[in-house]
Amino acid sequence: MALPSYASPLQRTWYYGFRVLCGLIFFFLMFPIIVIIPLSFNAQDFFTFTPEMVALNPDGYSLKHYVDFFTNPDWQHAMWNSLSIAPMATLVSVSLGTLAAIGLSQSHVPFKRLIMAILISPMIVPLIISAAGMYFFFSTIGLQGTYWGVVLAHAILGIPFVIITVTATLVGFDRSLTRAAASMGAGPVRTFFKVQLPLILPGVISGALFAFITSFDEVVVVIFVGSAGQQTLPWQMFTGLREQISPTILAVATLMVGLSILLLATLEIMRRRNERLRGLTPQ
Repeated sequence: MALPSYASPLQRTWYYGFRVLCGLIFFFLMFPIIVIIPLSFNAQDFFTFTPEMVALNPDGYSLKHYVDFFTNPDWQHAMWNSLSIAPMATLVSVSLGTLAAIGLSQSHVPFKRLIMAILISPMIVPLIISAAGMYFFFSTIGLQGTYWGVVLAHAILGIPFVIITVTATLVGFDRSLTRAAASMGAGPVRTFFKVQLPLILPGVISGALFAFITSFDEVVVVIFVGSAGQQTLPWQMFTGLREQISPTILAVATLMVGLSILLLATLEIMRRRNERLRGLTPQ
């Protein structure tokens, strides 16, 4: 919103001061992330800018850390673990979270607020507490240290994001459409896939992206619940920082930042599409 020409000096000060403050906060949040990108191209095995890099000398830059990531068996094993765990955890999160959101959106469900609070508690409770609880529980039922144990643990962390996004989408859903489908002979399953799901699909996809990012970037729970065979990329990065300082970590971090930006851009596109479908923004 542009500043009107009749604005008072105090309004002008607040207008420009607020933008400067937002810019400083944005810089404070983004600088630690942005600074690792040029460092990942360091030709030396250092975590600092070399004189050649500061002077923009091409000899100071190299792709060797990226080459190490794609050729090192440890990093490749961790990457494939992440790529096998995160999609499956996302699928479980979306399936259970979508069903829970649809159920909680019904007016006749008792104790909806209490149930919602319990379902979204994994994103509120400190992660170390959730990880310790999952460790003891999964140890009891024999899932600790297994692939499905890690998948279910990450799914538990992703379900709250799916519930929140799908519930927000269901706010503008016209329930007369489902009643019309039922009156024409469509069963509950057919009504869901043919009528309800296409309309709430942007919210489902948004929740899936959040669940995928949560699983792909998570390290605390997988350390508690997983074993050496389920070592993911964040776990490998954490281990590398403790045991051997390898600049390959910077290359991996840069790739993960790029993936997160891509997924968040997709999320924003889906959010705008959802608003257009609900009539909140012009076509």
